[in-house]
Amino acid sequence: MLAVIHAVRLAVHETCDGPGAGKVDATVVIPPGGIAGVAGTLAKAGVIDYPLMFRAAAWFTRDAGPVRAGEYLFPAHASLHQVLNILRHGAEVQHQATIPEGLTGQQIAAIIDALPVATGHVTPPADGSVLPQTYDYVWDTNRATILARGQAAMQALLAKDWAGREAGLPLSTPRQALILASIVQQETPLNGDMPFIAAVYENRLKAGMRLQADPTVIFAASGGRQSGGMSITRADLQLDSPYNTYVTDGLPPGPICSPGAAALEAVLHPAQSNALYFVATSDGSHRSVFTHDFQKQLSNIQRFLDPQK
Repeated sequence: MLAVIHAVRLAVHETCDGPGAGKVDATVVIPPGGIAGVAGTLAKAGVIDYPLMFRAAAWFTRDAGPVRAGEYLFPAHASLHQVLNILRHGAEVQHQATIPEGLTGQQIAAIIDALPVATGHVTPPADGSVLPQTYDYVWDTNRATILARGQAAMQALLAKDWAGREAGLPLSTPRQALILASIVQQETPLNGDMPFIAAVYENRLKAGMRLQADPTVIFAASGGRQSGGMSITRADLQLDSPYNTYVTDGLPPGPICSPGAAALEAVLHPAQSNALYFVATSDGSHRSVFTHDFQKQLSNIQRFLDPQK
């Protein structure tokens, strides 16, 4: 019997390091279960030819560690030794969950619920509570875990930025900074304009003026489903909503979207400017023009929004 075992061991070792069956790189999900199930999964995916040989190799090298469930990338012609090493010590395939700037909680929940190879379901998070960026995750990650990471990232960044904020801001809490940053985020796609737009709104707060921010009107008119990407009407401007900054004083009661890091930075370190007004140009650059004078603002509106006049 010992001679048989020795012969099998030699045969396994001789075949462990030879080119494997896989003709192309293959990403394979290895579900939880015994080694027989793993062998069957690999054979079905074309990574190995002989499940029994794989099982023997796994048994003879069992001291190297257990075979793990997960999603792994096996290179073409990976040997049995390489396959087992990947299953025991290799990194799982990374997927990306990208949360763009400027989305509401409902929009973020829809993105997370559509993520492939993740599990579970999420309810819409509070608006502004998730930091927009890309989060890596692996097969079978619970979607609630991904959402919680985004919320923890926002809390950490907001705390750090608030601690290093510029003195003299008309903002008394980190939440107020988050609210204003959400408005700034929706006003421009240009990071370079954000500190100047933040200065406009902070100058208005200091002067006791209403913010009159169009994104807040969109948020109110859409029932909180979005805060950009739609036009507004005169009726929208008169909506009786605490989020409509054309009819209410000060900041709205909460964020209207999740701002990115640049918008938060802009609000807590605004440009040195006395401007009270701005208008985006119509030349396709998205640049904004700023002024302290209301009559000049009317002229800019006529010039940039209705260039035919």
